[in-house]
Amino acid sequence: MASTAMLECPSPGGRGEKSPAIGSDRAFFAWAILVASCLLFSGPALAQDPESTAPEAREQPYRSIDALRRGAPLTEEPPAAPMAKVENFDLRRGRGWPEQPPTIPHSIDGYQVDLNSNRCMLCHSRANAEQFQAPMVSVTHFMDRDGQVLAQISARRYFCNQCHVVQTDATPLVDNRFVDVDHLLAEPAGR
Repeated sequence: MASTAMLECPSPGGRGEKSPAIGSDRAFFAWAILVASCLLFSGPALAQDPESTAPEAREQPYRSIDALRRGAPLTEEPPAAPMAKVENFDLRRGRGWPEQPPTIPHSIDGYQVDLNSNRCMLCHSRANAEQFQAPMVSVTHFMDRDGQVLAQISARRYFCNQCHVVQTDATPLVDNRFVDVDHLLAEPAGR
């Protein structure tokens, strides 16, 4: 609660005006900051006490998909994982789930995709897709966020690598049991 006491303070105009006392509020806030900082900085120090007799945690088997550490303790630097090789066969893969962006079936090393240029559009644009025998980008790439069809590719779909990735020989980290609707409909009804 703020104090409502009035103090006589010199004012810029030289008139002796009364203003609310703020000294008690400043003292309260200074005290609150001091207490908060003590609590904040003493907690970690107490938690890291080397003389502590807290029981040690039992080592659990590693059960996480950790692409960076791969199970190595934080005190060790794990060896670098081998780089997956780009599959440059120009064969399109099936999709792993509905609405998955198609993967890129060729190498894109050295492709410039930035504000000034999009190398992908050399082959995949409406004008050149037939000449290069490349699939044209989806019509959804020519729509803005309001669903209006544009003459050029939408700015929000311009940077291809936001969604599309190069096909590699990398093994999946987890099993994928996705079955598309066509396979579900083809299965016997009793299943």
